[in-house]
Amino acid sequence: MSYKGYFKPRNPGKYKGDPTNIIYRSGLELRLMKFLDEQENIIKWGSEELAIPYKSPIDGRYHRYFPDFYVKKLITDGSVREQLIEVKPSMQCRPPKKQTRVTKKYITEVKNWGINSAKWKAAEEYCKDRRWTFVIITEKDLMPHG
Repeated sequence: MSYKGYFKPRNPGKYKGDPTNIIYRSGLELRLMKFLDEQENIIKWGSEELAIPYKSPIDGRYHRYFPDFYVKKLITDGSVREQLIEVKPSMQCRPPKKQTRVTKKYITEVKNWGINSAKWKAAEEYCKDRRWTFVIITEKDLMPHG
């Protein structure tokens, strides 16, 4: 089931951006939004508030990538860390398996993998330059175990 809608934070002061216009595009994004809003160690967070240029391997042109989340959090040692988070289903976080028959579906999967890989590489470089971290979170990270 696909979920889309607006998220209303309980702690709007923690949101970086317009807290009346927070859009989620999946149940996984909604789950992470609730988590970020409720955690005391989260100082600031935002959703698709940052644009990172990346070069597409498909058309060779530059495009803008909007990572799903920006997070600024307080660590137990008192330091502050910033990170960008991408939320993806785990099946989209690995290259497609080689097929003996090249179908439209396979071509689409290969294109999506190429674009996502380029976006993630750009995000890693962006974060490295700022001493931030970039992480990809899947349903395995967000769903309760057991």
